[in-house]
Amino acid sequence: MKKVLIILIVALISFASAAVACTILGVGKDAMVNGSTIITHNDDSTSADFRLWIIPAMDWPEGSMRDIVLDSHNYIDYGNYPEVNIGSKGTLIGQIPQVPHTYQYFHSRYSFMNEKGVAVSESTFGIDTSTDYGKEVRKVLWTDSKGIIDCWTAQDIALERAATAREAVRIMGDLVEQYGWSTVGGGGETMTVADGEETWIVEFYGRDIWAGVRIPSDHFTVAANRARIMEVDLEDTENVMASPNIVSFAVEQGWYDPSSGKPFNIAEIYAPNDSLYATRREWRAFDLVAPSLGLSPHDLRFPLSVKPDRLLTVHDIFAIKGDYYQGTDYDLTVGLAAGPWGDPLRYANTGKTGSWERSINMHRTCYVHIGETNSAYAEPFKGISWFGYGAPDTSYIVPLWPIMRELPKFYETGSRYEEFRRDSGWWVNSYVQQMAELHYNLAIQDIRNYRDPKLEVLYKVTPEVQKIATDMYETDPEAAIDFVSNYAFMNAVAWHEEWKLLGDRLLGNYALGYVNFKSSPYPDWWNEAIGYGFPER
Repeated sequence: MKKVLIILIVALISFASAAVACTILGVGKDAMVNGSTIITHNDDSTSADFRLWIIPAMDWPEGSMRDIVLDSHNYIDYGNYPEVNIGSKGTLIGQIPQVPHTYQYFHSRYSFMNEKGVAVSESTFGIDTSTDYGKEVRKVLWTDSKGIIDCWTAQDIALERAATAREAVRIMGDLVEQYGWSTVGGGGETMTVADGEETWIVEFYGRDIWAGVRIPSDHFTVAANRARIMEVDLEDTENVMASPNIVSFAVEQGWYDPSSGKPFNIAEIYAPNDSLYATRREWRAFDLVAPSLGLSPHDLRFPLSVKPDRLLTVHDIFAIKGDYYQGTDYDLTVGLAAGPWGDPLRYANTGKTGSWERSINMHRTCYVHIGETNSAYAEPFKGISWFGYGAPDTSYIVPLWPIMRELPKFYETGSRYEEFRRDSGWWVNSYVQQMAELHYNLAIQDIRNYRDPKLEVLYKVTPEVQKIATDMYETDPEAAIDFVSNYAFMNAVAWHEEWKLLGDRLLGNYALGYVNFKSSPYPDWWNEAIGYGFPER
């Protein structure tokens, strides 16, 4: 690549419409029952544009340039790509040379999978600035940085150009080395990237500093809003990639002394942070898949990845995405804050004197995405995006493919800043989520009893669809793509319609404090806690 040809704005904007909130997972193919790689993303942004589009594959004339737009996923309409009007939503700051051909991929609040089965997720991380060291690191890496590659741009370009996870990591790293990282997305970023063969975790710390590690194929990893890559063998180029100055820059800044005898711990040097907001979720995810390790919820640091005690399924992963510490000392269904009916959702995470436990499942989730890629199938069909809206515990997921001909309209309809719409996928899922809170301990059972058997059918049928499409693809590629597109489209529409009815059913069951319009008095423990009763004479 050449240097940026056009720089339109040199003073980068300081804030963007993102929140330090997301939980992501990564799973190697030998840790899954069916040999798939997995990445996941709970996008918990407070302001995310939930619309979903398919960006088509394109051939570009020689000499074409690609725009670099900061905050490019901020309520901008991509329904007529490449004709995109960013208006005042994003900031066009430059251009870089375009490649001759770009791949088809899914574009939403974050872009997450392309037609090659390359899948990516992100979790924004912070720096603890309660110390002078943290303040200095933040200033050098973020405040003083003039980079132009933010997380949205990095992921978009990687999915446009990468046929493998390794290529995606390299592409993003090269972009950051050449053009610098922008903290317009909120700070540093941890990403998991997978392609059916390899699963990587990659981090961007600011300026031109980054590192990526391939996790063992039988391992599972998690990131929850703090940097996770610690001590690595930088000479192991098969499994580790990093900016060439990752050590030298720290030495120049006086952040690391090679003669000290201390190991070079990347996360502790470039993004120090031991916040309970992050550590508890890391512990919980690891404890769910590998309880035999006996990890402590009070530990400050955990392994980068662990080997699960048993092979995992997509539904196991979905259950982790919907977790709120059930059955632990931190169970959010227990206590006064959960109300009389065990509601685990919390509408405020922080306050002047403390905060609630931060679980993986939460009320403000924009979407849940599980990117499953299985190399056993033909390339156009090996990558499935299991996609759903809202808090995962009260949501559903359906299989979508980046090579689909089109998506149902409800995926690109509505806004969280506009009125409720029954023709909007996000709003309908939010409706069910809100209705569940009328009487959570009963409503959640209704949801699971309705949802899980149907999901089980999808888990069994979808691989058969992939097999049939793979066979068809050898003789009639277009018919194979039509077949998969129709399957995914009709499934998504059916679930959307059923979910509207489910929301209505929950409202009918639990409205006005009743259960099926039969009296449902508060439990005795709640009455006692709130001081219910006749005053003493």
